[in-house]
Amino acid sequence: GDRSGAAIEPWLTDQWYVRIAPRAEPAIKAVEDGRIRFVPDNWNRTYFEWMRNIKDWCISRQLWWGHRIPAWYAEDGAVYVGRSEAEVREKHGLGAEVALRQDEDVLDTWFSSALWPYSTLGWPDDTAELRSFYPTAVLVTGFDIIFFWVARMIMMGLKFMGEVPFREVYVHGLIRDHEGQKMSKSKGNVLDPLDLIDGIGLEALVAKRTTGLMQPRLAPAIEKSTRKQFPEGIAPYGTDALRFTFASLATQSRDLRFDVGRIEGYRNFCNKLWNAARYVLMATEQSEGDGPVTPTLADRWIRSRLAGAVAGVSEGFADYRFDQAAQAVYEFTWYEFCDWYLELAKPVLQSPDSTVEERRAAKQTLTGVLETVLRLLHPLMPFITEEIWQTVAPRAGKSGDTIMTQPFPAAADAAVDAEAEREMRWVMDFILGIRQIRGEMDIAPSNRFDVLLADASADDLARLAAHRRFIARLANVGDVRPLAAGEAPPQSATALLGHMKILVPMAGLIDVDAEVARLEKRTAKASQDLGKLEAKLGNENFVRNAPTEVVEKDRARIAELKRELEQLGAQLARVASLR
Repeated sequence: GDRSGAAIEPWLTDQWYVRIAPRAEPAIKAVEDGRIRFVPDNWNRTYFEWMRNIKDWCISRQLWWGHRIPAWYAEDGAVYVGRSEAEVREKHGLGAEVALRQDEDVLDTWFSSALWPYSTLGWPDDTAELRSFYPTAVLVTGFDIIFFWVARMIMMGLKFMGEVPFREVYVHGLIRDHEGQKMSKSKGNVLDPLDLIDGIGLEALVAKRTTGLMQPRLAPAIEKSTRKQFPEGIAPYGTDALRFTFASLATQSRDLRFDVGRIEGYRNFCNKLWNAARYVLMATEQSEGDGPVTPTLADRWIRSRLAGAVAGVSEGFADYRFDQAAQAVYEFTWYEFCDWYLELAKPVLQSPDSTVEERRAAKQTLTGVLETVLRLLHPLMPFITEEIWQTVAPRAGKSGDTIMTQPFPAAADAAVDAEAEREMRWVMDFILGIRQIRGEMDIAPSNRFDVLLADASADDLARLAAHRRFIARLANVGDVRPLAAGEAPPQSATALLGHMKILVPMAGLIDVDAEVARLEKRTAKASQDLGKLEAKLGNENFVRNAPTEVVEKDRARIAELKRELEQLGAQLARVASLR
């Protein structure tokens, strides 16, 4: 035996079987006619392959715990089966003088588990719970127990209830470690969710992974790999970050690689949401009173994007694509609400030129959108959303003791404003063009400069006039004007927005010679590193003997250095052209 190291001799004994073919046929039809649907539907093939080639089912096990086999043996070798010894004696007329011995085996785990959908509801009695909750809507399970559990529940439900136990079977992948290995205590790569939530020190983690092993000889290797992977132990990430990580991983693939590094990103997302809520509460602390509102373009845009996010999340849940639902709400919350709208609201709230109707609209949008985002996120991140909602809800005009009783956002609650999205896309692209120039030319975000426009259309100029306050604040620019007729453009860095050119005059902004020298130094360093790595991988002995992960890491670094050199070359050409 691989665990004890002792020689094992097979011991043949009598076993109990279920003749399974009569049970399999109606279970196959239940999936064929659509009474049960697998999600994704490719698992139908796995189910049919098993069921159409099924063998009789051995249901007796030699274990300490479980339901005893309901069979009794007399001293003359006769075998009696019944619900109880009393029933056996009554049915077969066996008096007390006849000694009976119950079978010592227990039922197969999956036989007992197959009864779960209705035995937990009071079956065989006709209970209110049984009438209410059988069949249920959906079973969530892993593909590795389609044969063991799902198929057997279907067969038993049809046999004893005359109805399928569930309508849909959502089959998720198996979570594996960062190297794609199945998590196993014998491998020492199991991650306890509580350790990811609360954190655990290195020594405690090592002890946990090496205690109670079925193969103690593996302990040194497990300790070594644990110390290498988690030299500082595991930091606390919180429940919501872990839940959101699992949702983001829930693709419809067979295997889901789990890397602790991903949780850190979603812990940052929790922090982002928390800080956004603090800002909203601070910005809306002073009421503008009741009255008419004048939504700005930013208000209309964010509500339109919220409608799209709600639709995306709802579609993801409906299709069992929890990864897509998580992505839709993540991208809206982080990139559109936090990164863009909160900044777009500041010039409206802080400028003395804004009207009270505009400020009122902005504050209502801030609280309304945040409150909706919290309800949208609640199934995935229940704790932080509940905590924030308790404070935000009154500002948004919502009543209730808990977010759990609030309606989930519906796509029909808000409409997409295509015009606002087109208009805001122009504003955002203008700002991004300025930011791109800053990045390429290494101009500090705090450095304010004027901007010229070439080939600007009447629509471009109208949009500039309407939304100048957004551009001035978020791009941190001074005067923005079109080139006069016949005016020659100065030496400038350029960004394109449609046919219009956004020009940033370089005079006084950067020292061209110093910037060229800096870029040439970075280029030389990257070229040197690339040469070393290419020579290293050109050595056949190294490639043949080095660990695979080391070789792959070096190859990835080579590709990264080539991209960096390409970008540096383009940036150097742009800066040199300003001489």
